[in-house]
Amino acid sequence: MRAAVYAVLACAGLLAAAPARAWGPLGHRIVADLAYAGLDAQARAQVDALLARQHAASLADVANWADTIRDAPEPDALGRQTVPLHYVNMHGSCAYKPALDCPDGRCVVAAIGHYAAVLGDRGRSPDARAQALNFVVHFVGDVHQPLHAGYRQDRGANDYPVQFQGEATNLHRVWDSGLLSTRQLHARAYAALLEHQGPVTVPAAAATREDIPARWAEQSCRMVMERGVYPRGHVITADYVARMRPLAEQQLRLAGARLAALLNRVLGAPASRPR
Repeated sequence: MRAAVYAVLACAGLLAAAPARAWGPLGHRIVADLAYAGLDAQARAQVDALLARQHAASLADVANWADTIRDAPEPDALGRQTVPLHYVNMHGSCAYKPALDCPDGRCVVAAIGHYAAVLGDRGRSPDARAQALNFVVHFVGDVHQPLHAGYRQDRGANDYPVQFQGEATNLHRVWDSGLLSTRQLHARAYAALLEHQGPVTVPAAAATREDIPARWAEQSCRMVMERGVYPRGHVITADYVARMRPLAEQQLRLAGARLAALLNRVLGAPASRPR
């Protein structure tokens, strides 16, 4: 039966190579809205100034820019170069091993650290820092999508076909947008719903430790491997949605809180020089 399912979906072209997204436009906008609400005055002023350079009205407006340049019909050099920065492929376990899992810094974990450093460097040009802001907002969202940090050999479940709401798709797309779409809410209303659940506590270390993106990736990996994310029978049932959507929403809340903490750290007031 499983072989038959794969054959049907393959014939439909659903197993063809396709870019892996994380959360889709809705989820990334939710993360950005949640993060913006958690910025302190110093960080918010800098974010607003960097957004103004791009004629963006909100942090959510730039949250999907990294996907836009990657998925363009004819992506430019930056779009092509950043393709592997949207995810991390663990090897054999959920313990992050930089040399094995992120060779040459080409993964989402290293990308967050790199662009956060550019964003926080007042010596860089405003345009470079604005671009870095866009990447940081997007990649923090990416690393919290569990299927962007696993060690199955299925391209983040892009190669795991499922039936969802009577249609053939794959598990990655269900987590990108399918689970969230069942709420039938736009981004700001969805963010308000999640905010109503109360604040997410982020330990102080999360705002200061440079290796914290690796811990986020490990947490996402453990979710994929231990919590029944892969449905038996390749069918997304109402029970699956009821069990998994709260986990997806918790990841959005964590991403928003952690992104706010990161931005508050790198965009905080520079330390005064000793006199």
